[in-house]
Amino acid sequence: MENAVYTQSRSRLRDYEPIVGRSCLEELRTLAEELGGKVVQNINSTFIGGGVAEILEHMVPLLNQLGVDTRWDVIQGSEEFFEVTKKFHNALHGKDEKISKEDFALFSEITQKNLDELRFYGDILVVHDPQPAGLIAKKKETGRKWVWRCHIDVSNPVRKVWEFLRGFVADYDAAVFSAPSFSQQLPIRQFLITPSIDPLSEKNKELDSGAIDSVLTKYGLTSEKPMIVQISRFDRLKDPLGVMEAFQMVKKSVDCQLVLAGGTATDDPESEEVLEEVRKQAEGNRDIHILLVPPGSDLEINALQRAAAVVVQKSLREGFGLTISEALWKAKPVVATAVGGIPLQIINRFTGLLCHTVEGAAYALKQLLSNPEYAEQLGQNGKEHVRQNFLVTSHLRNYLLMFLALDHPEDIIHL
Repeated sequence: MENAVYTQSRSRLRDYEPIVGRSCLEELRTLAEELGGKVVQNINSTFIGGGVAEILEHMVPLLNQLGVDTRWDVIQGSEEFFEVTKKFHNALHGKDEKISKEDFALFSEITQKNLDELRFYGDILVVHDPQPAGLIAKKKETGRKWVWRCHIDVSNPVRKVWEFLRGFVADYDAAVFSAPSFSQQLPIRQFLITPSIDPLSEKNKELDSGAIDSVLTKYGLTSEKPMIVQISRFDRLKDPLGVMEAFQMVKKSVDCQLVLAGGTATDDPESEEVLEEVRKQAEGNRDIHILLVPPGSDLEINALQRAAAVVVQKSLREGFGLTISEALWKAKPVVATAVGGIPLQIINRFTGLLCHTVEGAAYALKQLLSNPEYAEQLGQNGKEHVRQNFLVTSHLRNYLLMFLALDHPEDIIHL
């Protein structure tokens, strides 16, 4: 198995100084020096698609720029394996899934295959989410530090799935969750680290009006009507059908258009099916645009968010929901469901509007579309909130502190 190789970052560390200040970067370098040449190995289930891959795509090269040898490997699995792990994912979010003994057996079988084939070379191994969690079986053999990084909310899981997974997680040295409310009681140390966005990435950097107009033309969109935009992969937990229902309510009083844009992921076999359901529901409505955006279309996503009058994220369940921070960084007003990590990003009526139902989403959307000054105020507040809490530099700092803490069972680390 080959690991992903990143010889250089798209951004240089010094490029962040105008955004976060020199002292922030000096602190990162000090922390990195304390790691003393340790190798960090990240393992997840895909190089392409989904929030985990996107975070690693930016974190790995920046850590290497800081002098921390950081690498990234993925596990291999059949389509049947990823169908099982998708059911695990839904069940950990609390959805009642039919999971058989054969499903658990297949998970164990593919885990063993990866244990046999994957090379474990890191001094610190960071294993992301449920799919590769069983790799902890190598811990005794390697004698290294192992961290399970959970990007989803497991506060109310289907018990038999959590108990199965917990059997692996309890053997790690530590677990990392995105919010206090996401976690479970465990016999190991827990760290709370929020995900982040990279303000200099293709998806978040400043764009001029020409670049934005070019993307709108590419997808056959017009800026003549206010645009409501949801960016997320096609997943039932993102409730694209509910977004369309809310839009139809808004459309009765405000002439606007809806864009649902996103992609699919190799570890989510359900996404193609959801995409077809969404397309069928949108048939015949000229003001609903369903865009299948291929991997690597970060510039297009950036432009769509910047062209939006309002960004919506009507998830039924959510991990952290980084599309919220992406939109807020662009000073866009956001309407989102109060689930998962979204309330950490949206402080209701200060950095955005939270909702709980289709009707609530429709009401909030109408409020923002009919009051652009209020919408602008929320957007500006949201951008500053992201600057203070959810940029990649804060993420790097928290990871470096966590890596150092693994060798310090006491609470105080002397630098």
